[in-house]
Amino acid sequence: MITSDGGLLAYRELDDTLTLTDTGSDTLADARTGKNGRHRLAGLLRQSVFGRLAGYEDVNDADRLCRDPAMRWVVGDRAITGSAASASQMGRFETKWLSRPENLAALTNLPGQWIEKVHQRRPPKVIVLDMDSSESPTYGEQEGSAYNGHFGCTCYHPLFVFNQLGDVERCALRFGNVHSANDWRAVLEPVVARYRGTVKRLYFRGDAAFANPEVYEFLEAEDMGYTIRLPANRVLQDKIGYLLKRPVGRPPHEMRRYFASFSYQAQSWKKSRRVVAKVEWHPGELYARVGFVVTNLTRPAERVVTFYNQRGTAEQWIKEGKGAIKWTRLSCRTFAANAVRLQLHALAYNLGNFMRTLAMPKAAEPWSLTSLREKLVKIGAKVVSHGRYVTFHMAEVAVSRQLFADILLLIARLRAPPAPA
Repeated sequence: MITSDGGLLAYRELDDTLTLTDTGSDTLADARTGKNGRHRLAGLLRQSVFGRLAGYEDVNDADRLCRDPAMRWVVGDRAITGSAASASQMGRFETKWLSRPENLAALTNLPGQWIEKVHQRRPPKVIVLDMDSSESPTYGEQEGSAYNGHFGCTCYHPLFVFNQLGDVERCALRFGNVHSANDWRAVLEPVVARYRGTVKRLYFRGDAAFANPEVYEFLEAEDMGYTIRLPANRVLQDKIGYLLKRPVGRPPHEMRRYFASFSYQAQSWKKSRRVVAKVEWHPGELYARVGFVVTNLTRPAERVVTFYNQRGTAEQWIKEGKGAIKWTRLSCRTFAANAVRLQLHALAYNLGNFMRTLAMPKAAEPWSLTSLREKLVKIGAKVVSHGRYVTFHMAEVAVSRQLFADILLLIARLRAPPAPA
Protein backbone atom coordinates (compact mmCIF):
# COMPACT_ATOMS: atom_id res chain seq x y z
CA MET A 1 0.00 0.00 0.00
CA ILE A 2 1.75 3.17 -1.21
CA THR A 3 0.80 6.69 -2.21
CA SER A 4 0.82 8.12 -5.71
CA ASP A 5 -0.19 11.07 -7.90
CA GLY A 6 -3.38 9.26 -8.86
CA GLY A 7 -4.92 12.03 -10.93
CA LEU A 8 -2.68 11.08 -13.84
CA LEU A 9 -5.00 8.16 -14.48
CA ALA A 10 -7.76 10.49 -15.75
CA TYR A 11 -5.32 11.86 -18.32
CA ARG A 12 -4.29 8.33 -19.26
CA GLU A 13 -7.97 7.55 -19.82
CA LEU A 14 -8.25 10.60 -22.11
CA ASP A 15 -5.09 9.49 -23.92
CA ASP A 16 -6.49 5.98 -24.44
CA THR A 17 -9.80 7.38 -25.67
CA LEU A 18 -8.15 9.56 -28.32
CA THR A 19 -5.18 7.17 -28.92
CA LEU A 20 -2.79 10.10 -28.85
CA THR A 21 0.51 8.54 -27.81
CA ASP A 22 -0.18 5.52 -29.99
CA THR A 23 -0.18 7.96 -32.91
CA GLY A 24 3.21 9.20 -31.77
CA SER A 25 4.68 5.73 -31.60
CA ASP A 26 3.54 5.13 -35.17
CA THR A 27 5.30 8.22 -36.52
CA LEU A 28 8.53 8.08 -34.50
CA ALA A 29 11.32 5.76 -35.63
CA ASP A 30 12.66 3.46 -32.93
CA ALA A 31 16.44 3.85 -33.10
CA ARG A 32 17.12 1.18 -30.50
CA THR A 33 19.10 -1.78 -31.85
CA GLY A 34 19.12 -4.06 -28.80
CA LYS A 35 16.65 -6.90 -28.19
CA ASN A 36 16.14 -6.32 -24.47
CA GLY A 37 14.11 -3.10 -24.58
CA ARG A 38 12.00 -2.90 -21.43
CA HIS A 39 9.53 -0.24 -22.60
CA ARG A 40 7.74 0.40 -25.86
CA LEU A 41 8.22 3.71 -27.64
CA ALA A 42 4.66 4.76 -26.75
CA GLY A 43 5.37 4.12 -23.08
CA LEU A 44 8.52 6.26 -23.12
CA LEU A 45 6.63 9.03 -24.91
CA ARG A 46 3.86 8.84 -22.30
CA GLN A 47 6.39 9.12 -19.49
CA SER A 48 7.97 12.19 -21.09
CA VAL A 49 4.66 13.95 -21.74
CA PHE A 50 2.79 12.95 -18.57
CA GLY A 51 5.79 13.76 -16.38
CA ARG A 52 5.88 17.30 -17.75
CA LEU A 53 2.12 17.61 -17.34
CA ALA A 54 2.50 16.68 -13.67
CA GLY A 55 5.14 19.36 -13.16
CA TYR A 56 8.31 17.26 -13.46
CA GLU A 57 10.12 19.00 -16.30
CA ASP A 58 13.60 17.51 -15.74
CA VAL A 59 14.81 14.08 -16.80
CA ASN A 60 16.34 13.62 -13.33
CA ASP A 61 12.82 13.42 -11.90
CA ALA A 62 12.43 10.02 -13.59
CA ASP A 63 14.45 8.39 -10.79
CA ARG A 64 11.47 9.00 -8.48
CA LEU A 65 8.68 8.85 -11.04
CA CYS A 66 9.75 5.41 -12.27
CA ARG A 67 8.53 3.99 -8.94
CA ASP A 68 5.26 5.95 -8.84
CA PRO A 69 2.30 3.52 -9.25
CA ALA A 70 0.25 5.94 -11.35
CA MET A 71 3.18 6.63 -13.68
CA ARG A 72 3.82 2.89 -14.01
CA TRP A 73 0.20 2.42 -15.13
CA VAL A 74 0.56 5.36 -17.51
CA VAL A 75 3.63 3.78 -19.15
CA GLY A 76 1.94 0.35 -19.22
CA ASP A 77 3.24 -3.13 -20.17
CA ARG A 78 6.21 -4.23 -18.07
CA ALA A 79 6.22 -1.01 -16.07
CA ILE A 80 2.99 -2.02 -14.29
CA THR A 81 4.65 -4.86 -12.39
CA GLY A 82 8.18 -3.45 -12.51
CA SER A 83 9.17 0.18 -12.91
CA ALA A 84 8.97 2.93 -15.48
CA ALA A 85 12.04 4.20 -17.33
CA SER A 86 14.93 5.50 -15.23
CA ALA A 87 16.59 8.88 -15.62
CA SER A 88 19.36 7.44 -17.79
CA GLN A 89 16.83 5.73 -20.07
CA MET A 90 14.77 8.90 -20.42
CA GLY A 91 17.92 10.91 -21.07
CA ARG A 92 18.88 8.63 -23.96
CA PHE A 93 15.30 8.66 -25.25
CA GLU A 94 15.02 12.45 -25.36
CA THR A 95 18.54 13.61 -26.21
CA LYS A 96 19.68 10.75 -28.45
CA TRP A 97 16.69 9.04 -30.08
CA LEU A 98 14.19 11.89 -30.39
CA SER A 99 16.84 14.41 -31.44
CA ARG A 100 17.54 12.48 -34.65
CA PRO A 101 16.41 14.70 -37.59
CA GLU A 102 13.65 12.35 -38.75
CA ASN A 103 12.25 11.95 -35.23
CA LEU A 104 12.43 15.67 -34.50
CA ALA A 105 10.50 16.35 -37.71
CA ALA A 106 7.87 13.75 -36.74
CA LEU A 107 7.67 15.19 -33.23
CA THR A 108 7.06 18.66 -34.69
CA ASN A 109 4.08 17.30 -36.66
CA LEU A 110 2.65 15.43 -33.68
CA PRO A 111 0.65 18.32 -32.09
CA GLY A 112 -1.26 18.73 -35.36
CA GLN A 113 -1.97 14.99 -35.54
CA TRP A 114 -3.29 15.05 -31.97
CA ILE A 115 -5.56 18.00 -32.82
CA GLU A 116 -6.86 16.12 -35.86
CA LYS A 117 -7.90 13.24 -33.60
CA VAL A 118 -9.72 15.67 -31.31
CA HIS A 119 -11.48 17.28 -34.28
CA GLN A 120 -12.64 13.84 -35.44
CA ARG A 121 -14.75 13.77 -32.24
CA ARG A 122 -15.83 17.44 -32.45
CA PRO A 123 -15.41 18.83 -35.97
CA PRO A 124 -14.99 22.63 -35.99
CA LYS A 125 -16.63 24.90 -38.56
CA VAL A 126 -14.27 27.85 -38.06
CA ILE A 127 -10.59 27.92 -37.11
CA VAL A 128 -8.80 31.05 -35.93
CA LEU A 129 -5.00 30.87 -35.90
CA ASP A 130 -2.97 33.16 -33.64
CA MET A 131 0.77 33.36 -34.25
CA ASP A 132 3.11 34.83 -31.66
CA SER A 133 6.69 34.52 -30.47
CA SER A 134 8.04 34.29 -26.95
CA GLU A 135 11.32 34.11 -25.09
CA SER A 136 12.86 31.18 -23.21
CA PRO A 137 15.71 32.58 -21.06
CA THR A 138 18.94 30.57 -21.00
CA TYR A 139 21.51 30.51 -18.23
CA GLY A 140 24.44 28.61 -19.69
CA GLU A 141 26.26 27.94 -22.94
CA GLN A 142 23.29 26.39 -24.76
CA GLU A 143 23.82 26.11 -28.48
CA GLY A 144 21.84 28.77 -30.37
CA SER A 145 21.10 30.99 -27.39
CA ALA A 146 21.83 34.69 -27.91
CA TYR A 147 21.05 38.07 -26.43
CA ASN A 148 17.73 39.52 -27.60
CA GLY A 149 17.43 43.27 -27.25
CA HIS A 150 13.63 43.26 -27.30
CA PHE A 151 13.37 40.92 -24.30
CA GLY A 152 16.58 42.19 -22.70
CA CYS A 153 18.02 38.75 -21.92
CA THR A 154 19.97 35.84 -23.35
CA CYS A 155 17.39 33.40 -24.59
CA TYR A 156 15.86 31.23 -27.28
CA HIS A 157 13.08 32.80 -29.37
CA PRO A 158 10.41 30.13 -30.06
CA LEU A 159 7.45 30.71 -32.40
CA PHE A 160 3.94 29.36 -31.69
CA VAL A 161 0.66 28.95 -33.59
CA PHE A 162 -2.49 28.49 -31.47
CA ASN A 163 -6.09 27.91 -32.45
CA GLN A 164 -9.01 29.66 -30.79
CA LEU A 165 -9.36 26.85 -28.21
CA GLY A 166 -5.81 27.35 -26.98
CA ASP A 167 -4.26 24.24 -28.57
CA VAL A 168 -0.69 24.55 -29.86
CA GLU A 169 -1.06 23.80 -33.57
CA ARG A 170 2.67 23.97 -34.21
CA CYS A 171 5.77 25.47 -32.64
CA ALA A 172 9.44 25.83 -33.49
CA LEU A 173 12.53 26.64 -31.46
CA ARG A 174 14.71 29.39 -32.96
CA PHE A 175 17.97 31.11 -32.13
CA GLY A 176 17.65 33.91 -29.61
CA ASN A 177 18.62 36.79 -31.89
CA VAL A 178 16.23 36.19 -34.83
CA HIS A 179 13.36 38.49 -35.79
CA SER A 180 9.95 37.71 -34.30
CA ALA A 181 8.54 36.69 -37.69
CA ASN A 182 11.54 34.64 -38.80
CA ASP A 183 10.56 31.22 -40.27
CA TRP A 184 6.86 32.15 -40.14
CA ARG A 185 6.12 30.24 -43.35
CA ALA A 186 7.74 27.00 -42.16
CA VAL A 187 5.53 27.09 -39.04
CA LEU A 188 2.28 28.42 -40.50
CA GLU A 189 2.09 26.70 -43.90
CA PRO A 190 1.80 23.09 -42.60
CA VAL A 191 -1.03 24.15 -40.30
CA VAL A 192 -2.92 25.88 -43.13
CA ALA A 193 -2.35 22.88 -45.42
CA ARG A 194 -3.85 20.57 -42.79
CA TYR A 195 -7.06 22.62 -42.67
CA ARG A 196 -7.28 23.25 -46.40
CA GLY A 197 -10.72 22.11 -47.59
CA THR A 198 -11.81 20.77 -44.18
CA VAL A 199 -13.23 23.89 -42.49
CA LYS A 200 -15.65 26.49 -43.79
CA ARG A 201 -13.57 29.49 -42.79
CA LEU A 202 -9.99 29.99 -41.69
CA TYR A 203 -8.73 33.17 -40.01
CA PHE A 204 -5.33 34.50 -38.96
CA ARG A 205 -4.33 37.10 -36.37
CA GLY A 206 -0.87 38.49 -35.74
CA ASP A 207 0.90 41.45 -34.16
CA ALA A 208 2.99 44.07 -35.93
CA ALA A 209 5.91 41.66 -36.35
CA PHE A 210 3.93 39.89 -39.09
CA ALA A 211 3.01 43.07 -40.99
CA ASN A 212 4.78 41.83 -44.09
CA PRO A 213 3.48 41.82 -47.69
CA GLU A 214 4.63 38.21 -48.08
CA VAL A 215 2.36 37.23 -45.19
CA TYR A 216 -0.59 39.12 -46.71
CA GLU A 217 -0.09 37.51 -50.11
CA PHE A 218 0.17 34.02 -48.62
CA LEU A 219 -3.03 34.46 -46.60
CA GLU A 220 -4.92 35.94 -49.54
CA ALA A 221 -3.81 33.09 -51.80
CA GLU A 222 -5.21 30.64 -49.22
CA ASP A 223 -8.49 32.61 -49.05
CA MET A 224 -7.97 33.27 -45.33
CA GLY A 225 -9.39 36.20 -43.45
CA TYR A 226 -6.76 38.09 -41.46
CA THR A 227 -6.23 40.99 -39.08
CA ILE A 228 -2.63 42.08 -38.49
CA ARG A 229 -1.49 45.08 -36.53
CA LEU A 230 0.20 47.69 -38.71
CA PRO A 231 2.99 49.94 -37.38
CA ALA A 232 2.05 53.62 -37.48
CA ASN A 233 3.66 56.03 -39.94
CA ARG A 234 3.10 59.59 -41.13
CA VAL A 235 0.87 58.60 -44.07
CA LEU A 236 -1.44 56.57 -41.82
CA GLN A 237 -1.55 59.39 -39.27
CA ASP A 238 -2.55 61.86 -41.99
CA LYS A 239 -5.39 59.58 -43.09
CA ILE A 240 -7.07 60.03 -39.69
CA GLY A 241 -5.87 63.54 -38.94
CA TYR A 242 -9.41 64.74 -38.32
CA LEU A 243 -9.69 62.29 -35.40
CA LEU A 244 -6.40 63.36 -33.81
CA LYS A 245 -7.44 66.95 -33.10
CA ARG A 246 -8.28 67.60 -29.47
CA PRO A 247 -12.00 68.35 -28.99
CA VAL A 248 -12.88 71.95 -28.25
CA GLY A 249 -13.75 72.72 -24.64
CA ARG A 250 -13.01 70.96 -21.39
CA PRO A 251 -11.70 67.37 -21.72
CA PRO A 252 -14.29 64.71 -20.94
CA HIS A 253 -14.16 62.60 -17.78
CA GLU A 254 -14.79 59.38 -19.70
CA MET A 255 -12.77 57.63 -22.39
CA ARG A 256 -13.91 58.29 -25.96
CA ARG A 257 -13.24 55.87 -28.80
CA TYR A 258 -13.47 56.44 -32.56
CA PHE A 259 -12.97 54.15 -35.55
CA ALA A 260 -12.04 54.79 -39.16
CA SER A 261 -11.60 52.63 -42.26
CA PHE A 262 -9.69 53.52 -45.41
CA SER A 263 -7.67 52.08 -48.28
CA TYR A 264 -3.87 52.20 -48.07
CA GLN A 265 -0.94 50.94 -50.14
CA ALA A 266 2.62 50.98 -48.87
CA GLN A 267 5.52 51.18 -51.31
CA SER A 268 6.36 47.50 -50.80
CA TRP A 269 2.78 46.36 -51.46
CA LYS A 270 1.59 45.26 -54.87
CA LYS A 271 -1.95 46.49 -54.22
CA SER A 272 -3.93 48.59 -51.78
CA ARG A 273 -5.53 46.99 -48.74
CA ARG A 274 -8.07 47.95 -46.14
CA VAL A 275 -6.76 49.52 -42.94
CA VAL A 276 -8.87 50.04 -39.82
CA ALA A 277 -7.84 52.65 -37.26
CA LYS A 278 -8.85 52.94 -33.61
CA VAL A 279 -8.43 56.25 -31.78
CA GLU A 280 -8.93 56.51 -28.02
CA TRP A 281 -8.95 59.71 -25.96
CA HIS A 282 -8.29 58.94 -22.28
CA PRO A 283 -8.93 61.41 -19.45
CA GLY A 284 -5.77 63.15 -18.26
CA GLU A 285 -3.73 62.24 -21.36
CA LEU A 286 -2.53 64.88 -23.79
CA TYR A 287 -2.39 62.71 -26.91
CA ALA A 288 -4.72 60.08 -28.29
CA ARG A 289 -3.88 56.37 -28.37
CA VAL A 290 -3.87 55.18 -31.96
CA GLY A 291 -3.75 51.69 -33.44
CA PHE A 292 -3.90 50.43 -37.03
CA VAL A 293 -4.97 47.00 -38.30
CA VAL A 294 -4.59 45.79 -41.89
CA THR A 295 -7.32 43.34 -42.88
CA ASN A 296 -9.22 41.77 -45.75
CA LEU A 297 -12.41 41.40 -43.69
CA THR A 298 -15.48 43.32 -44.81
CA ARG A 299 -17.15 43.58 -41.40
CA PRO A 300 -17.57 47.02 -39.72
CA ALA A 301 -14.44 48.68 -38.35
CA GLU A 302 -15.43 48.25 -34.71
CA ARG A 303 -15.99 44.50 -35.19
CA VAL A 304 -12.63 44.16 -36.96
CA VAL A 305 -10.87 45.72 -33.97
CA THR A 306 -12.82 43.54 -31.55
CA PHE A 307 -11.84 40.44 -33.50
CA TYR A 308 -8.18 41.49 -33.54
CA ASN A 309 -8.13 42.27 -29.80
CA GLN A 310 -9.07 38.67 -29.04
CA ARG A 311 -5.53 37.82 -30.18
CA GLY A 312 -4.46 38.71 -26.65
CA THR A 313 -5.64 35.30 -25.45
CA ALA A 314 -2.63 33.78 -27.24
CA GLU A 315 -0.36 35.70 -24.88
CA GLN A 316 -2.31 34.25 -21.97
CA TRP A 317 -1.82 30.72 -23.32
CA ILE A 318 1.91 31.36 -23.63
CA LYS A 319 1.94 32.45 -19.97
CA GLU A 320 0.16 29.22 -19.04
CA GLY A 321 2.73 27.20 -20.96
CA LYS A 322 5.49 28.98 -19.07
CA GLY A 323 3.86 28.73 -15.67
CA ALA A 324 2.05 25.39 -15.66
CA ILE A 325 4.12 23.30 -18.10
CA LYS A 326 7.48 25.08 -17.64
CA TRP A 327 8.23 24.99 -21.37
CA THR A 328 10.98 27.58 -20.90
CA ARG A 329 13.05 24.88 -19.15
CA LEU A 330 15.43 24.32 -22.10
CA SER A 331 18.65 23.49 -20.31
CA CYS A 332 20.26 20.92 -22.64
CA ARG A 333 23.59 21.74 -24.28
CA THR A 334 22.64 21.09 -27.92
CA PHE A 335 20.03 23.01 -29.88
CA ALA A 336 18.40 19.81 -31.21
CA ALA A 337 17.87 18.42 -27.70
CA ASN A 338 16.27 21.68 -26.58
CA ALA A 339 14.05 21.64 -29.68
CA VAL A 340 12.89 18.16 -28.61
CA ARG A 341 12.17 19.40 -25.10
CA LEU A 342 10.03 22.26 -26.46
CA GLN A 343 7.97 19.82 -28.56
CA LEU A 344 7.46 17.51 -25.59
CA HIS A 345 6.35 20.45 -23.46
CA ALA A 346 3.92 21.48 -26.22
CA LEU A 347 2.43 17.96 -26.25
CA ALA A 348 2.01 18.08 -22.46
CA TYR A 349 0.35 21.48 -22.77
CA ASN A 350 -2.05 20.20 -25.44
CA LEU A 351 -2.97 17.14 -23.38
CA GLY A 352 -3.82 19.41 -20.45
CA ASN A 353 -5.79 21.75 -22.69
CA PHE A 354 -7.72 18.85 -24.24
CA MET A 355 -8.79 17.86 -20.75
CA ARG A 356 -9.89 21.42 -20.03
CA THR A 357 -11.87 21.89 -23.25
CA LEU A 358 -13.27 18.37 -23.73
CA ALA A 359 -13.70 16.67 -20.38
CA MET A 360 -14.22 19.23 -17.62
CA PRO A 361 -17.71 19.74 -16.10
CA LYS A 362 -19.24 23.20 -15.83
CA ALA A 363 -18.01 23.61 -12.27
CA ALA A 364 -14.38 23.22 -13.36
CA GLU A 365 -14.46 25.15 -16.65
CA PRO A 366 -12.71 28.26 -15.22
CA TRP A 367 -9.72 26.22 -14.04
CA SER A 368 -6.35 27.14 -15.46
CA LEU A 369 -3.76 24.52 -16.39
CA THR A 370 -2.03 25.20 -13.08
CA SER A 371 -5.31 24.51 -11.24
CA LEU A 372 -5.77 21.31 -13.23
CA ARG A 373 -2.32 20.13 -12.23
CA GLU A 374 -2.65 21.06 -8.56
CA LYS A 375 -6.24 19.83 -8.13
CA LEU A 376 -6.47 16.88 -10.51
CA VAL A 377 -2.95 15.50 -10.99
CA LYS A 378 -0.92 16.23 -7.86
CA ILE A 379 -3.43 14.86 -5.39
CA GLY A 380 -2.90 11.92 -3.09
CA ALA A 381 -4.02 8.40 -3.88
CA LYS A 382 -3.71 5.17 -1.90
CA VAL A 383 -2.86 2.16 -4.04
CA VAL A 384 -4.24 -1.23 -2.96
CA SER A 385 -2.96 -4.23 -4.92
CA HIS A 386 -5.06 -7.36 -5.14
CA GLY A 387 -4.46 -10.60 -6.96
CA ARG A 388 -6.36 -9.61 -10.11
CA TYR A 389 -6.69 -5.84 -9.95
CA VAL A 390 -5.26 -2.64 -8.47
CA THR A 391 -7.45 -0.02 -6.77
CA PHE A 392 -6.56 3.67 -6.52
CA HIS A 393 -8.28 5.39 -3.59
CA MET A 394 -8.31 9.10 -4.49
CA ALA A 395 -8.29 11.92 -1.99
CA GLU A 396 -11.29 14.29 -2.17
CA VAL A 397 -9.29 17.34 -1.10
CA ALA A 398 -9.86 19.24 -4.35
CA VAL A 399 -11.84 16.90 -6.62
CA SER A 400 -14.94 15.25 -5.23
CA ARG A 401 -16.07 11.75 -6.11
CA GLN A 402 -18.93 13.15 -8.22
CA LEU A 403 -16.68 15.59 -10.09
CA PHE A 404 -14.17 12.85 -10.88
CA ALA A 405 -17.00 10.60 -12.08
CA ASP A 406 -18.31 13.40 -14.30
CA ILE A 407 -14.84 13.81 -15.84
CA LEU A 408 -14.63 10.09 -16.64
CA LEU A 409 -18.14 10.19 -18.10
CA LEU A 410 -17.24 13.08 -20.42
CA ILE A 411 -14.13 11.20 -21.52
CA ALA A 412 -16.18 8.08 -22.21
CA ARG A 413 -18.51 10.09 -24.45
CA LEU A 414 -15.54 10.96 -26.64
CA ARG A 415 -15.00 7.34 -27.59
CA ALA A 416 -15.57 6.52 -31.23
CA PRO A 417 -18.71 4.46 -31.95
CA PRO A 418 -18.07 0.73 -32.42
CA ALA A 419 -17.50 -0.51 -35.94
CA PRO A 420 -20.56 -2.05 -37.58
CA ALA A 421 -20.69 -5.81 -37.52
